[in-house]
Amino acid sequence: MIRAAALFVAVLTGSAASAVTCETVGFEGLSYSVCDVDPARDELALFLRRGDGTGLGSFAALAAERPEQTLRFAMNAGMYHPDRRPVGHYVQDGVEVMRLLTNESPGNFGLLPNGVLCLTDDSARVYETLAFAEAAPACRDATQSGPMLVIDGALHPRFLADSDSRFIRNGVGTSDAGDRAVFVISDQAVSFHEFGRFFRDGLGLPQALYFDGRISRLYAPDLGRNDAGFAMGPMIGVFE
Repeated sequence: MIRAAALFVAVLTGSAASAVTCETVGFEGLSYSVCDVDPARDELALFLRRGDGTGLGSFAALAAERPEQTLRFAMNAGMYHPDRRPVGHYVQDGVEVMRLLTNESPGNFGLLPNGVLCLTDDSARVYETLAFAEAAPACRDATQSGPMLVIDGALHPRFLADSDSRFIRNGVGTSDAGDRAVFVISDQAVSFHEFGRFFRDGLGLPQALYFDGRISRLYAPDLGRNDAGFAMGPMIGVFE
C-alpha cells in the first residue's frame, strides 16, 4: 500500500479552506486521483449543452460558459451515444433529457445493477436504479450510468477478483447521508474489482457508481490535470 496516512486523512475530511479537495491517493499498490466535494457547500452540477443547445464536449467549453467564475473540478459523468446524447436517465436543472432505463442491455451500462447519481442543492446520492425508481427522489440534476461499483457496502456481484479486463476508469462514490461525493479516476489501468475495492475499502463509501473506462477524463488544476481527447457527453463539475 502506497497511501500516506496524512494524505488519506486529508482526502477523507476535505479542507475547510477549499471548495474542492483533489489529491493523489495510493491503495493496494495502485494510484488514484481523488476529488472530494461537499454538496452543501460546493456548486456541484451536471452539464451537457451550451445555452444555445449545442453540445459542450470539453472542459474548455464548460469553463467558457461561466467566464466570471472559476472551474475548480470537472469530470465526464455518464455514458453517451456517438452524438453525445446520454445513454441513460439524465436530468439537468430539473428538466428530464432522457428517461430512466431499467432493463439489462449490452455493455457496461447494462451490467445490472447499474445506478443513478442524484444531485439536489445540498446533497449528492448514488442510488441503485431500481431503488431510485422506487424512491423517486426529487433530483435537480441526475445521471444514470453503470455498473454500480458498490451497493450498500458490497461490491457488484459480477466483479471478478482475478479479472484481466483493465482500463483507466472513473466514477463517483457517496455517503448514505448524501453529504459527501468523491470523484475518482485511476492513474493506471485497473479492473472493476480493484476500482470497487478502492471506493469501499480505501474511501469507506457505501455506494459507488461507474462512469466510464474508455473516455475517462479529469479537470483538476490542483493536480495539474486538464485531460484532452474525444468530445464528451455529460460532465459534472464545480464552479467557484
